[in-house]
Amino acid sequence: MIVIPAVDLREGRCVRLRQGRADAETVFGEDPVAMAGRWAALGARRLHVVDLDGAFAGAPRQTALVEKMIAAVAPLPVSVGGGLRDEAAVEAILAAGARWAVVGTRAALDARFLREGARRWPDRLIVAVDARGDRVAVRGWTEESAETIVDVARRARDAGAAAVLYTDVGRDGTGLGPNTEATAALARAVDLPVLASGGVSGLGDLLALAAIDGVAGAVVGRALYTGAIALPEALATIEGRESCSPSA
Repeated sequence: MIVIPAVDLREGRCVRLRQGRADAETVFGEDPVAMAGRWAALGARRLHVVDLDGAFAGAPRQTALVEKMIAAVAPLPVSVGGGLRDEAAVEAILAAGARWAVVGTRAALDARFLREGARRWPDRLIVAVDARGDRVAVRGWTEESAETIVDVARRARDAGAAAVLYTDVGRDGTGLGPNTEATAALARAVDLPVLASGGVSGLGDLLALAAIDGVAGAVVGRALYTGAIALPEALATIEGRESCSPSA
């Protein structure tokens, strides 16, 4: 399992939301390009970037900034999500240098879009299954779909997506710990790499996720920004490799 730092963008800043709520924001930096470079310098294998403005608006809003971030950390691979709800938006973010486009709402609501997208961009689509209980949250986590997380994950597998990104919305940004039970159940249900996100608060949480068969990565946000998890220590412990010192 790899540890993947998250950089969430809102109005040009690095932020974290609590449970996906726009009114529960903490700002952790004014320079997302420098923040991406920080995680790269500390040894991250990849980054995960979310355009929160795009997620709420339904179309990307930070593509120019995302492109600068990707260029700053090249050749480090970057996954990007937030408002990617049509082919043009996916095409634009991949053209900006993203290694993977993360699609959520449209994938949950439109099986044809997912199937055709995975065929058009093989190994370039990650499907976000953002969960409220066993249902998928859509449109910036403001609505709940009738689809279950297993339904959408199996659709992603059948379409040929690169991975699924599972987030327990109720735990995201809370530091309450990841939903390891639901993560494990999802990993058992689909023969597809699972990226786990939401609630990671310490090294123990990462060790618990790493013990789940099928979990290929853990996306970590707030715990890295507050210092509850030191990225070099996490890389050494979870990935079993030496990493850069915190002063890098």
